[in-house]
This record gives sequence, C-alpha cells and structure tokens, in this order.
Amino acid sequence: MSGAPEREGLFIRLRGHLSLTRVQATLGIIAALLSIGGALYGYLRPHKPPDTGELVARVQEARSGAAVGDATVEILTPKDALIATLPTTNGEVRRQMKEGLYRLKVTHPRYATEVRQVQVLAGQTADIRVALAARPSGTPLTPAERAVNQGVEGLKKIFR
Repeated sequence: MSGAPEREGLFIRLRGHLSLTRVQATLGIIAALLSIGGALYGYLRPHKPPDTGELVARVQEARSGAAVGDATVEILTPKDALIATLPTTNGEVRRQMKEGLYRLKVTHPRYATEVRQVQVLAGQTADIRVALAARPSGTPLTPAERAVNQGVEGLKKIFR
C-alpha cells in the first residue's frame, strides 16, 4: 500500500512541471525532426533506375505520309497475349511500358494490317513508324472485320 501514495506524489510533481505549451513545443520539435529526417532519406537514398520506357507508335499512310487518326494499335507479348488496345490520336500512340520485347499490331478498315516487333529499354523511348498501305481489293476480310462492317452498314441504313 505504500507504493500508491508514492505514485500519486510522482504524478503531482510531473504534472507541476508539464504545461500545455511545453507539450506542444515538444511535439512540434519531434514533428520537425521527423519531417527533416524524411526529406533527407528521400534525397539521400540510393535511387533505383527506372524499369520502364516509353513506346511511341506513329501511324502514317504509306503513299502520302499523312497521319492515320482512326487506326487501332494492339500491344502484344511475343506469345500474342494482349496487353492493351489503343486508338491513335492524330496518328500517334504513347504508352509507358516495362522493359522487354513486344509486338505491335496496327489495324484499320481501309488499310492492310501491319505487325512490328519492338524492344522497349528502360529509361528510353522506342519510336516506331508504321506505314499503312491500302488494302488490296481482293483481300478477304476476317470474320470480325466482316461483322463490324455489317454493323456499320446497318447503322447507316437506320440513320438515312
């Protein structure tokens, strides 16, 4: 029982030395040290080199060199697994990619499909230019292209 009064006396003495301003000042100093330490850690830590690069595909018409704005660019793995399907904007597609080997498949209803192999290196830009030639008139359409064309023709008939 003699321990309880000693604890109460310690608490009263400690409470006499602590004030709200001292607690605030102590917490402010701790916060400042943590902030400075975090900034130094972010500045001094060893930086890991980037493992991504940028892929830029520029799609042009083979004859005139004009940009083809409504082409579709599929990014595939070397084993043909689809990573992304991107529409061109002003004949161009940009995408951050992990370092590695990829295949680009560029399609457009009026042009023949083109496929390119692309090597993306970390911290660099792989700039690919794809020239689309007009689709030969005797080339058969794939079932998917045929279905899309039939759908578009059906919509045209509805809105006439």
